[in-house]
Formats: sequence, structure tokens, C-alpha cells
Amino acid sequence: MPKKARELSALEVKRLEHPGHDHNATFAVGGVDGLLLQITPAGARSWILRCNVGKKRRHIGLGGFPDVTLAGARERAREARDMIRQGVDPVEHKKAARAALEAAQKRGLTFAEAMEKFLKGKLAEFDNPKHRKQWRATLDAYAVPAVGKMLVDDITVTDVQRILEPIWLTKNETASRLRGRVEAVLAWATVAGHRTGDNPARWKGNLDAILPKPGKVAKVEHHPALQIDHAAAWFKDVQGRSGFATRALEFMAMTGARSGEIRGAVWSEFDLAAGMWIIPADRMKAGREHRVPLTKEAVKLLESLDCIEGSKFVFPAVRGGMLSDAALSACMKRINAAKEGGYLDRVSGRPAVPHGLRSTFRDWVSERTEFPREMAEIQLAHSVGSDVERAYRRGDMIEKRRAMMAAWGRFLRGEAGAKVVQIGAAV
Repeated sequence: MPKKARELSALEVKRLEHPGHDHNATFAVGGVDGLLLQITPAGARSWILRCNVGKKRRHIGLGGFPDVTLAGARERAREARDMIRQGVDPVEHKKAARAALEAAQKRGLTFAEAMEKFLKGKLAEFDNPKHRKQWRATLDAYAVPAVGKMLVDDITVTDVQRILEPIWLTKNETASRLRGRVEAVLAWATVAGHRTGDNPARWKGNLDAILPKPGKVAKVEHHPALQIDHAAAWFKDVQGRSGFATRALEFMAMTGARSGEIRGAVWSEFDLAAGMWIIPADRMKAGREHRVPLTKEAVKLLESLDCIEGSKFVFPAVRGGMLSDAALSACMKRINAAKEGGYLDRVSGRPAVPHGLRSTFRDWVSERTEFPREMAEIQLAHSVGSDVERAYRRGDMIEKRRAMMAAWGRFLRGEAGAKVVQIGAAV
């Protein structure tokens, strides 16, 4: 029968020292068979339980000394021996417990945390800063307040309903995009191992059973536009005013470009001699380069602008930075306020806004001219035709559009009659 080790006191254990050789030394401390204090040549101390587990000889670590006291080490050693007697390997049990803890921690991710991890990669896909901002803004505004602190694995269809229902009927376009973004975050969480089961934000065969279809509730909110017959009077009012915002608004009317495209325009994009403005793909909503033909009046406007030293923008703000969208809106409001009754949209009766100028141009092409529809759509940088058609189309009708924009310019200046019928009209 093996000799039983003498049960050392805490003070005796503390006084144990390494004998000086170049390998670890172990000392039996008694109290539990096989309980040892291990001391390295450098003086580090730890507890070990030497025992047999089935047919395997084990040296089971029980923690470091003095973090684990002598009494604590004996308690841990007794627990390990009890497990062995029950047929459980303490080492494998510890590994399984650690794996379970790591799995639980991995799954224990909140929606807000999952969103941040997902967006870190997703937002890198977008070249347009506006799109990156929109993705985060909708999630921050509607999803995070509702489910941000919930674990992604606990989110159900009911929780997604709580996110969407407050705006589903009143802001359906935003709500539809939000639903897709929530679905994307939860899909990432599933693939990354943070949740299991079906995606509660999925539309088909899921939310479509409890929420009205977007097409049934979405009401297209058109931007208030100038009436065609008021365009010349409005344009005259614009030309009678000064300031970069006013000139930007005038240029917007001449070209049909979007506010952001004009406000972000830099001189390197223009070839005034050729009457051409080339907007690079990274500044376009569709992500494709867009060529804008410039009439001689548009070129003259650009040539008349005073540059602000140090600013790269064609239509800079007072301090040289980019004009804000609000600056153009404020200019439009001042023009409306100065006219008795204002310039009102024919359908809604609301005051016209800058973006509505694009609709006025589009209506003019349809109702007062015989220029082809697709020519106007290309001028507005809209997608025209199917994916296949766009893949095979190489031209952008630039010279034909130049004639169209010259006719539009004459109409704005009140020089044209009610009908423009010749596509090849002189510019």
C-alpha cells in the first residue's frame, strides 16, 4: 500500500523552496492523495493533482499558488477525485465546459454589436458616402432603439414587427429598406454563429403574412415642381438674383442635374471649350460616369463665376467648402416668397423645390416637344432599358441631347413657342 503523504500546514507550504536543479520540483502536501505543489526553477508555484483516470495517468492543473490557497487546492482535488469515481474525466469535462462557455459568449451578441460588426465590412462595399450614411442612419434611428440590447438569437418576428410597424404605413419606402437591412444584419449573425433558425426579418413566407404589401400602402411623394408655364418667369427671377446658391440653382435648371452633383462639382470636371461636364462615377447615384452637354449660356454662366481662393468647388459656400442642400432650398424659398402666391406645384399646390426642376424639365420634354423619352431619361442620369439593352448600348446620345438642352434653355428664357418639334433644331 503506498505511503500516505504528511498533511502540511499553510505555513509549511509557503516555506517550500526549489532545490536548485534545472527542472520543476514537486512536493506532496497531503490532505488529498496525489495533491502536489509544483515549483519551477524560476520560483513559479502551481497546484497539480496526480491521478489515474481510467487507464490514463493524469497531471491535472488546479491553479496557481497563492491565488489558490492550500485549502482551495485540497477542495478542488477532492472534487476532481469525486468526478473520477463517477466515471468523468475532469480534464475533458473542463474542456467541454470551456467550449460551452465560449459558444455561449459567441452567441451572446446583441443586435447593436452584431450591427457594428456587420457594417464594418458591408459599408466598405459602397463608394458613395451618402449610401454608407443611409445604411447606418436607418438602423440607428429605428432598429437599435427597439432591439439594440437584445441578443440576436432571441429576436423573433414579433420583435421585427416592433421595429417596422410604427413607420410601415407612413414611411413605407424607408420601412422596406429598413427591413432589408435588419434581415442582412441577422443573416450575418446566423452565418457567423451568433444565432440559429429562420431569419425573422425575411419578407416572403414570413412578414408578408402580417404586414401589408409595400405596393398597397406606399404613396409616391413627388417633389413639388414648377409648372411648365411658370418656368420662364421663375427663371427670370433666378437670373435677377446674386450669390453662389442662386447660380447653382440656375445651373441646375439649365442642366437637369441633381443638387448633389452640382454642389460637389469641381473645375477639373469641366471642358468649357468643348461645352462638356463629365461627372465621375463615384459622384453619381447610379455609380456610372455621366456626360452633361453644356449650352453656350451654361458655359457663359460658368465663366462669369468668381473663384474663392483655396476652394476646388465651382459653386462654393461662403468659406470655400461645399454648398449645403439647405442653401439651394433656402434660395428657392426666397424666390417663392417674393412672388405673390409663389411658384406652386400643379397637383399638390405646394411650393416648388430644387429637385422638382428635374420633373419640370421631364414634363416639358413629354408635353411640349417630340424629343425621345429615353433622351430625357439619359440627361437626368436615369437607367434606360433592360440590363441587356444597357450592356449593348455604348453611346449616350450626347450631341442629340445638346440640341435638346439648347431648346430647353430657349424655353426657360422665354424665347421658344409652346411646341418644339425638330430634334435637329439649331443650337
